[in-house]
Amino acid sequence: MFKRLSLSIAALATTAMPAFANINPADHGSVLSGLLHPFAGADHVLAMVAVGLWAAQLGGKARFGVPAAFVIMMGAGFLLAVGGVHLPYVEPAILASVIGLGLLVALAVKIPAIASAVIVAAFALFHGHAHGGELGSATAMQFGVGFMLSTALLHATGVAIGMSATRFGGVVTRILGALTVLGGAAIAFG
Repeated sequence: MFKRLSLSIAALATTAMPAFANINPADHGSVLSGLLHPFAGADHVLAMVAVGLWAAQLGGKARFGVPAAFVIMMGAGFLLAVGGVHLPYVEPAILASVIGLGLLVALAVKIPAIASAVIVAAFALFHGHAHGGELGSATAMQFGVGFMLSTALLHATGVAIGMSATRFGGVVTRILGALTVLGGAAIAFG
């Protein structure tokens, strides 16, 4: 049953991306706008699913702690942007997160959960700042709640895929990590 559920979530996540690609928060300003916003950019989707994949590889408390660290710090980055605090290099840091997280998954890097949480939290700060910077006229609280829920769903999708793929000895997850790196490179040079 868990396998079917994780495959269904993965299928929904991948089929939903093109339909939501042109959502403009200034036009919608709601929880729904926030829910849809992370799906508007491949960089966000790739990084967020990669966080879940890596958390699944790490196992134990990291399966929940690493994604939670991302969501919490993303919220902090969002609040910084809404508060008018500038962060340098937001877009390059987001791109680095896609490639870096993809490499961590592809290489199946095993480090303590606390260190993993710190790594994803650093990347999350920039993702959250980007979401806050793209807010437009949307109500900050509603929009923020929406994109944080979507982020948690994308993390859960990555964890579910990673846990389901363990029956293949981790090869599938590592391949997905490599594809994430290639996706990041395509965004960088595309």
